[in-house]
Amino acid sequence: MTRADWILIVVTLALLPLLYATLWQRGGLGDQVEIWAAGQPTKILSLDQDRTVHVHGALGDSVIKIQHGKARFVSSPCSGKICIHSGWQSHSGELAACVPNRVSIEILGGKRKYDSINF
Repeated sequence: MTRADWILIVVTLALLPLLYATLWQRGGLGDQVEIWAAGQPTKILSLDQDRTVHVHGALGDSVIKIQHGKARFVSSPCSGKICIHSGWQSHSGELAACVPNRVSIEILGGKRKYDSINF
């Protein structure tokens, strides 16, 4: 390896934290939650008002709780309960889904930092 190769490696490693900080920060806080069931948007609700919402899906009812500007699945009839374990969603673009029950929630509003998420 030449001196230029080492300089390139050092500069690249020095820039990685900067790229991470600018590209992978969370989006701004959301102000609404969009609830989807069976592939169709069913409700758009404000995150300012605390409430519990029952959404009918393919397997039964999913319960979504909105509290203190955040939303989450509280219960769902699916077997893995991954939607419940995903926890509170509060930033724009965050998503939680119960795929077997075909119900999902997405936080809207604020500034989005990215347009897709891979699980």
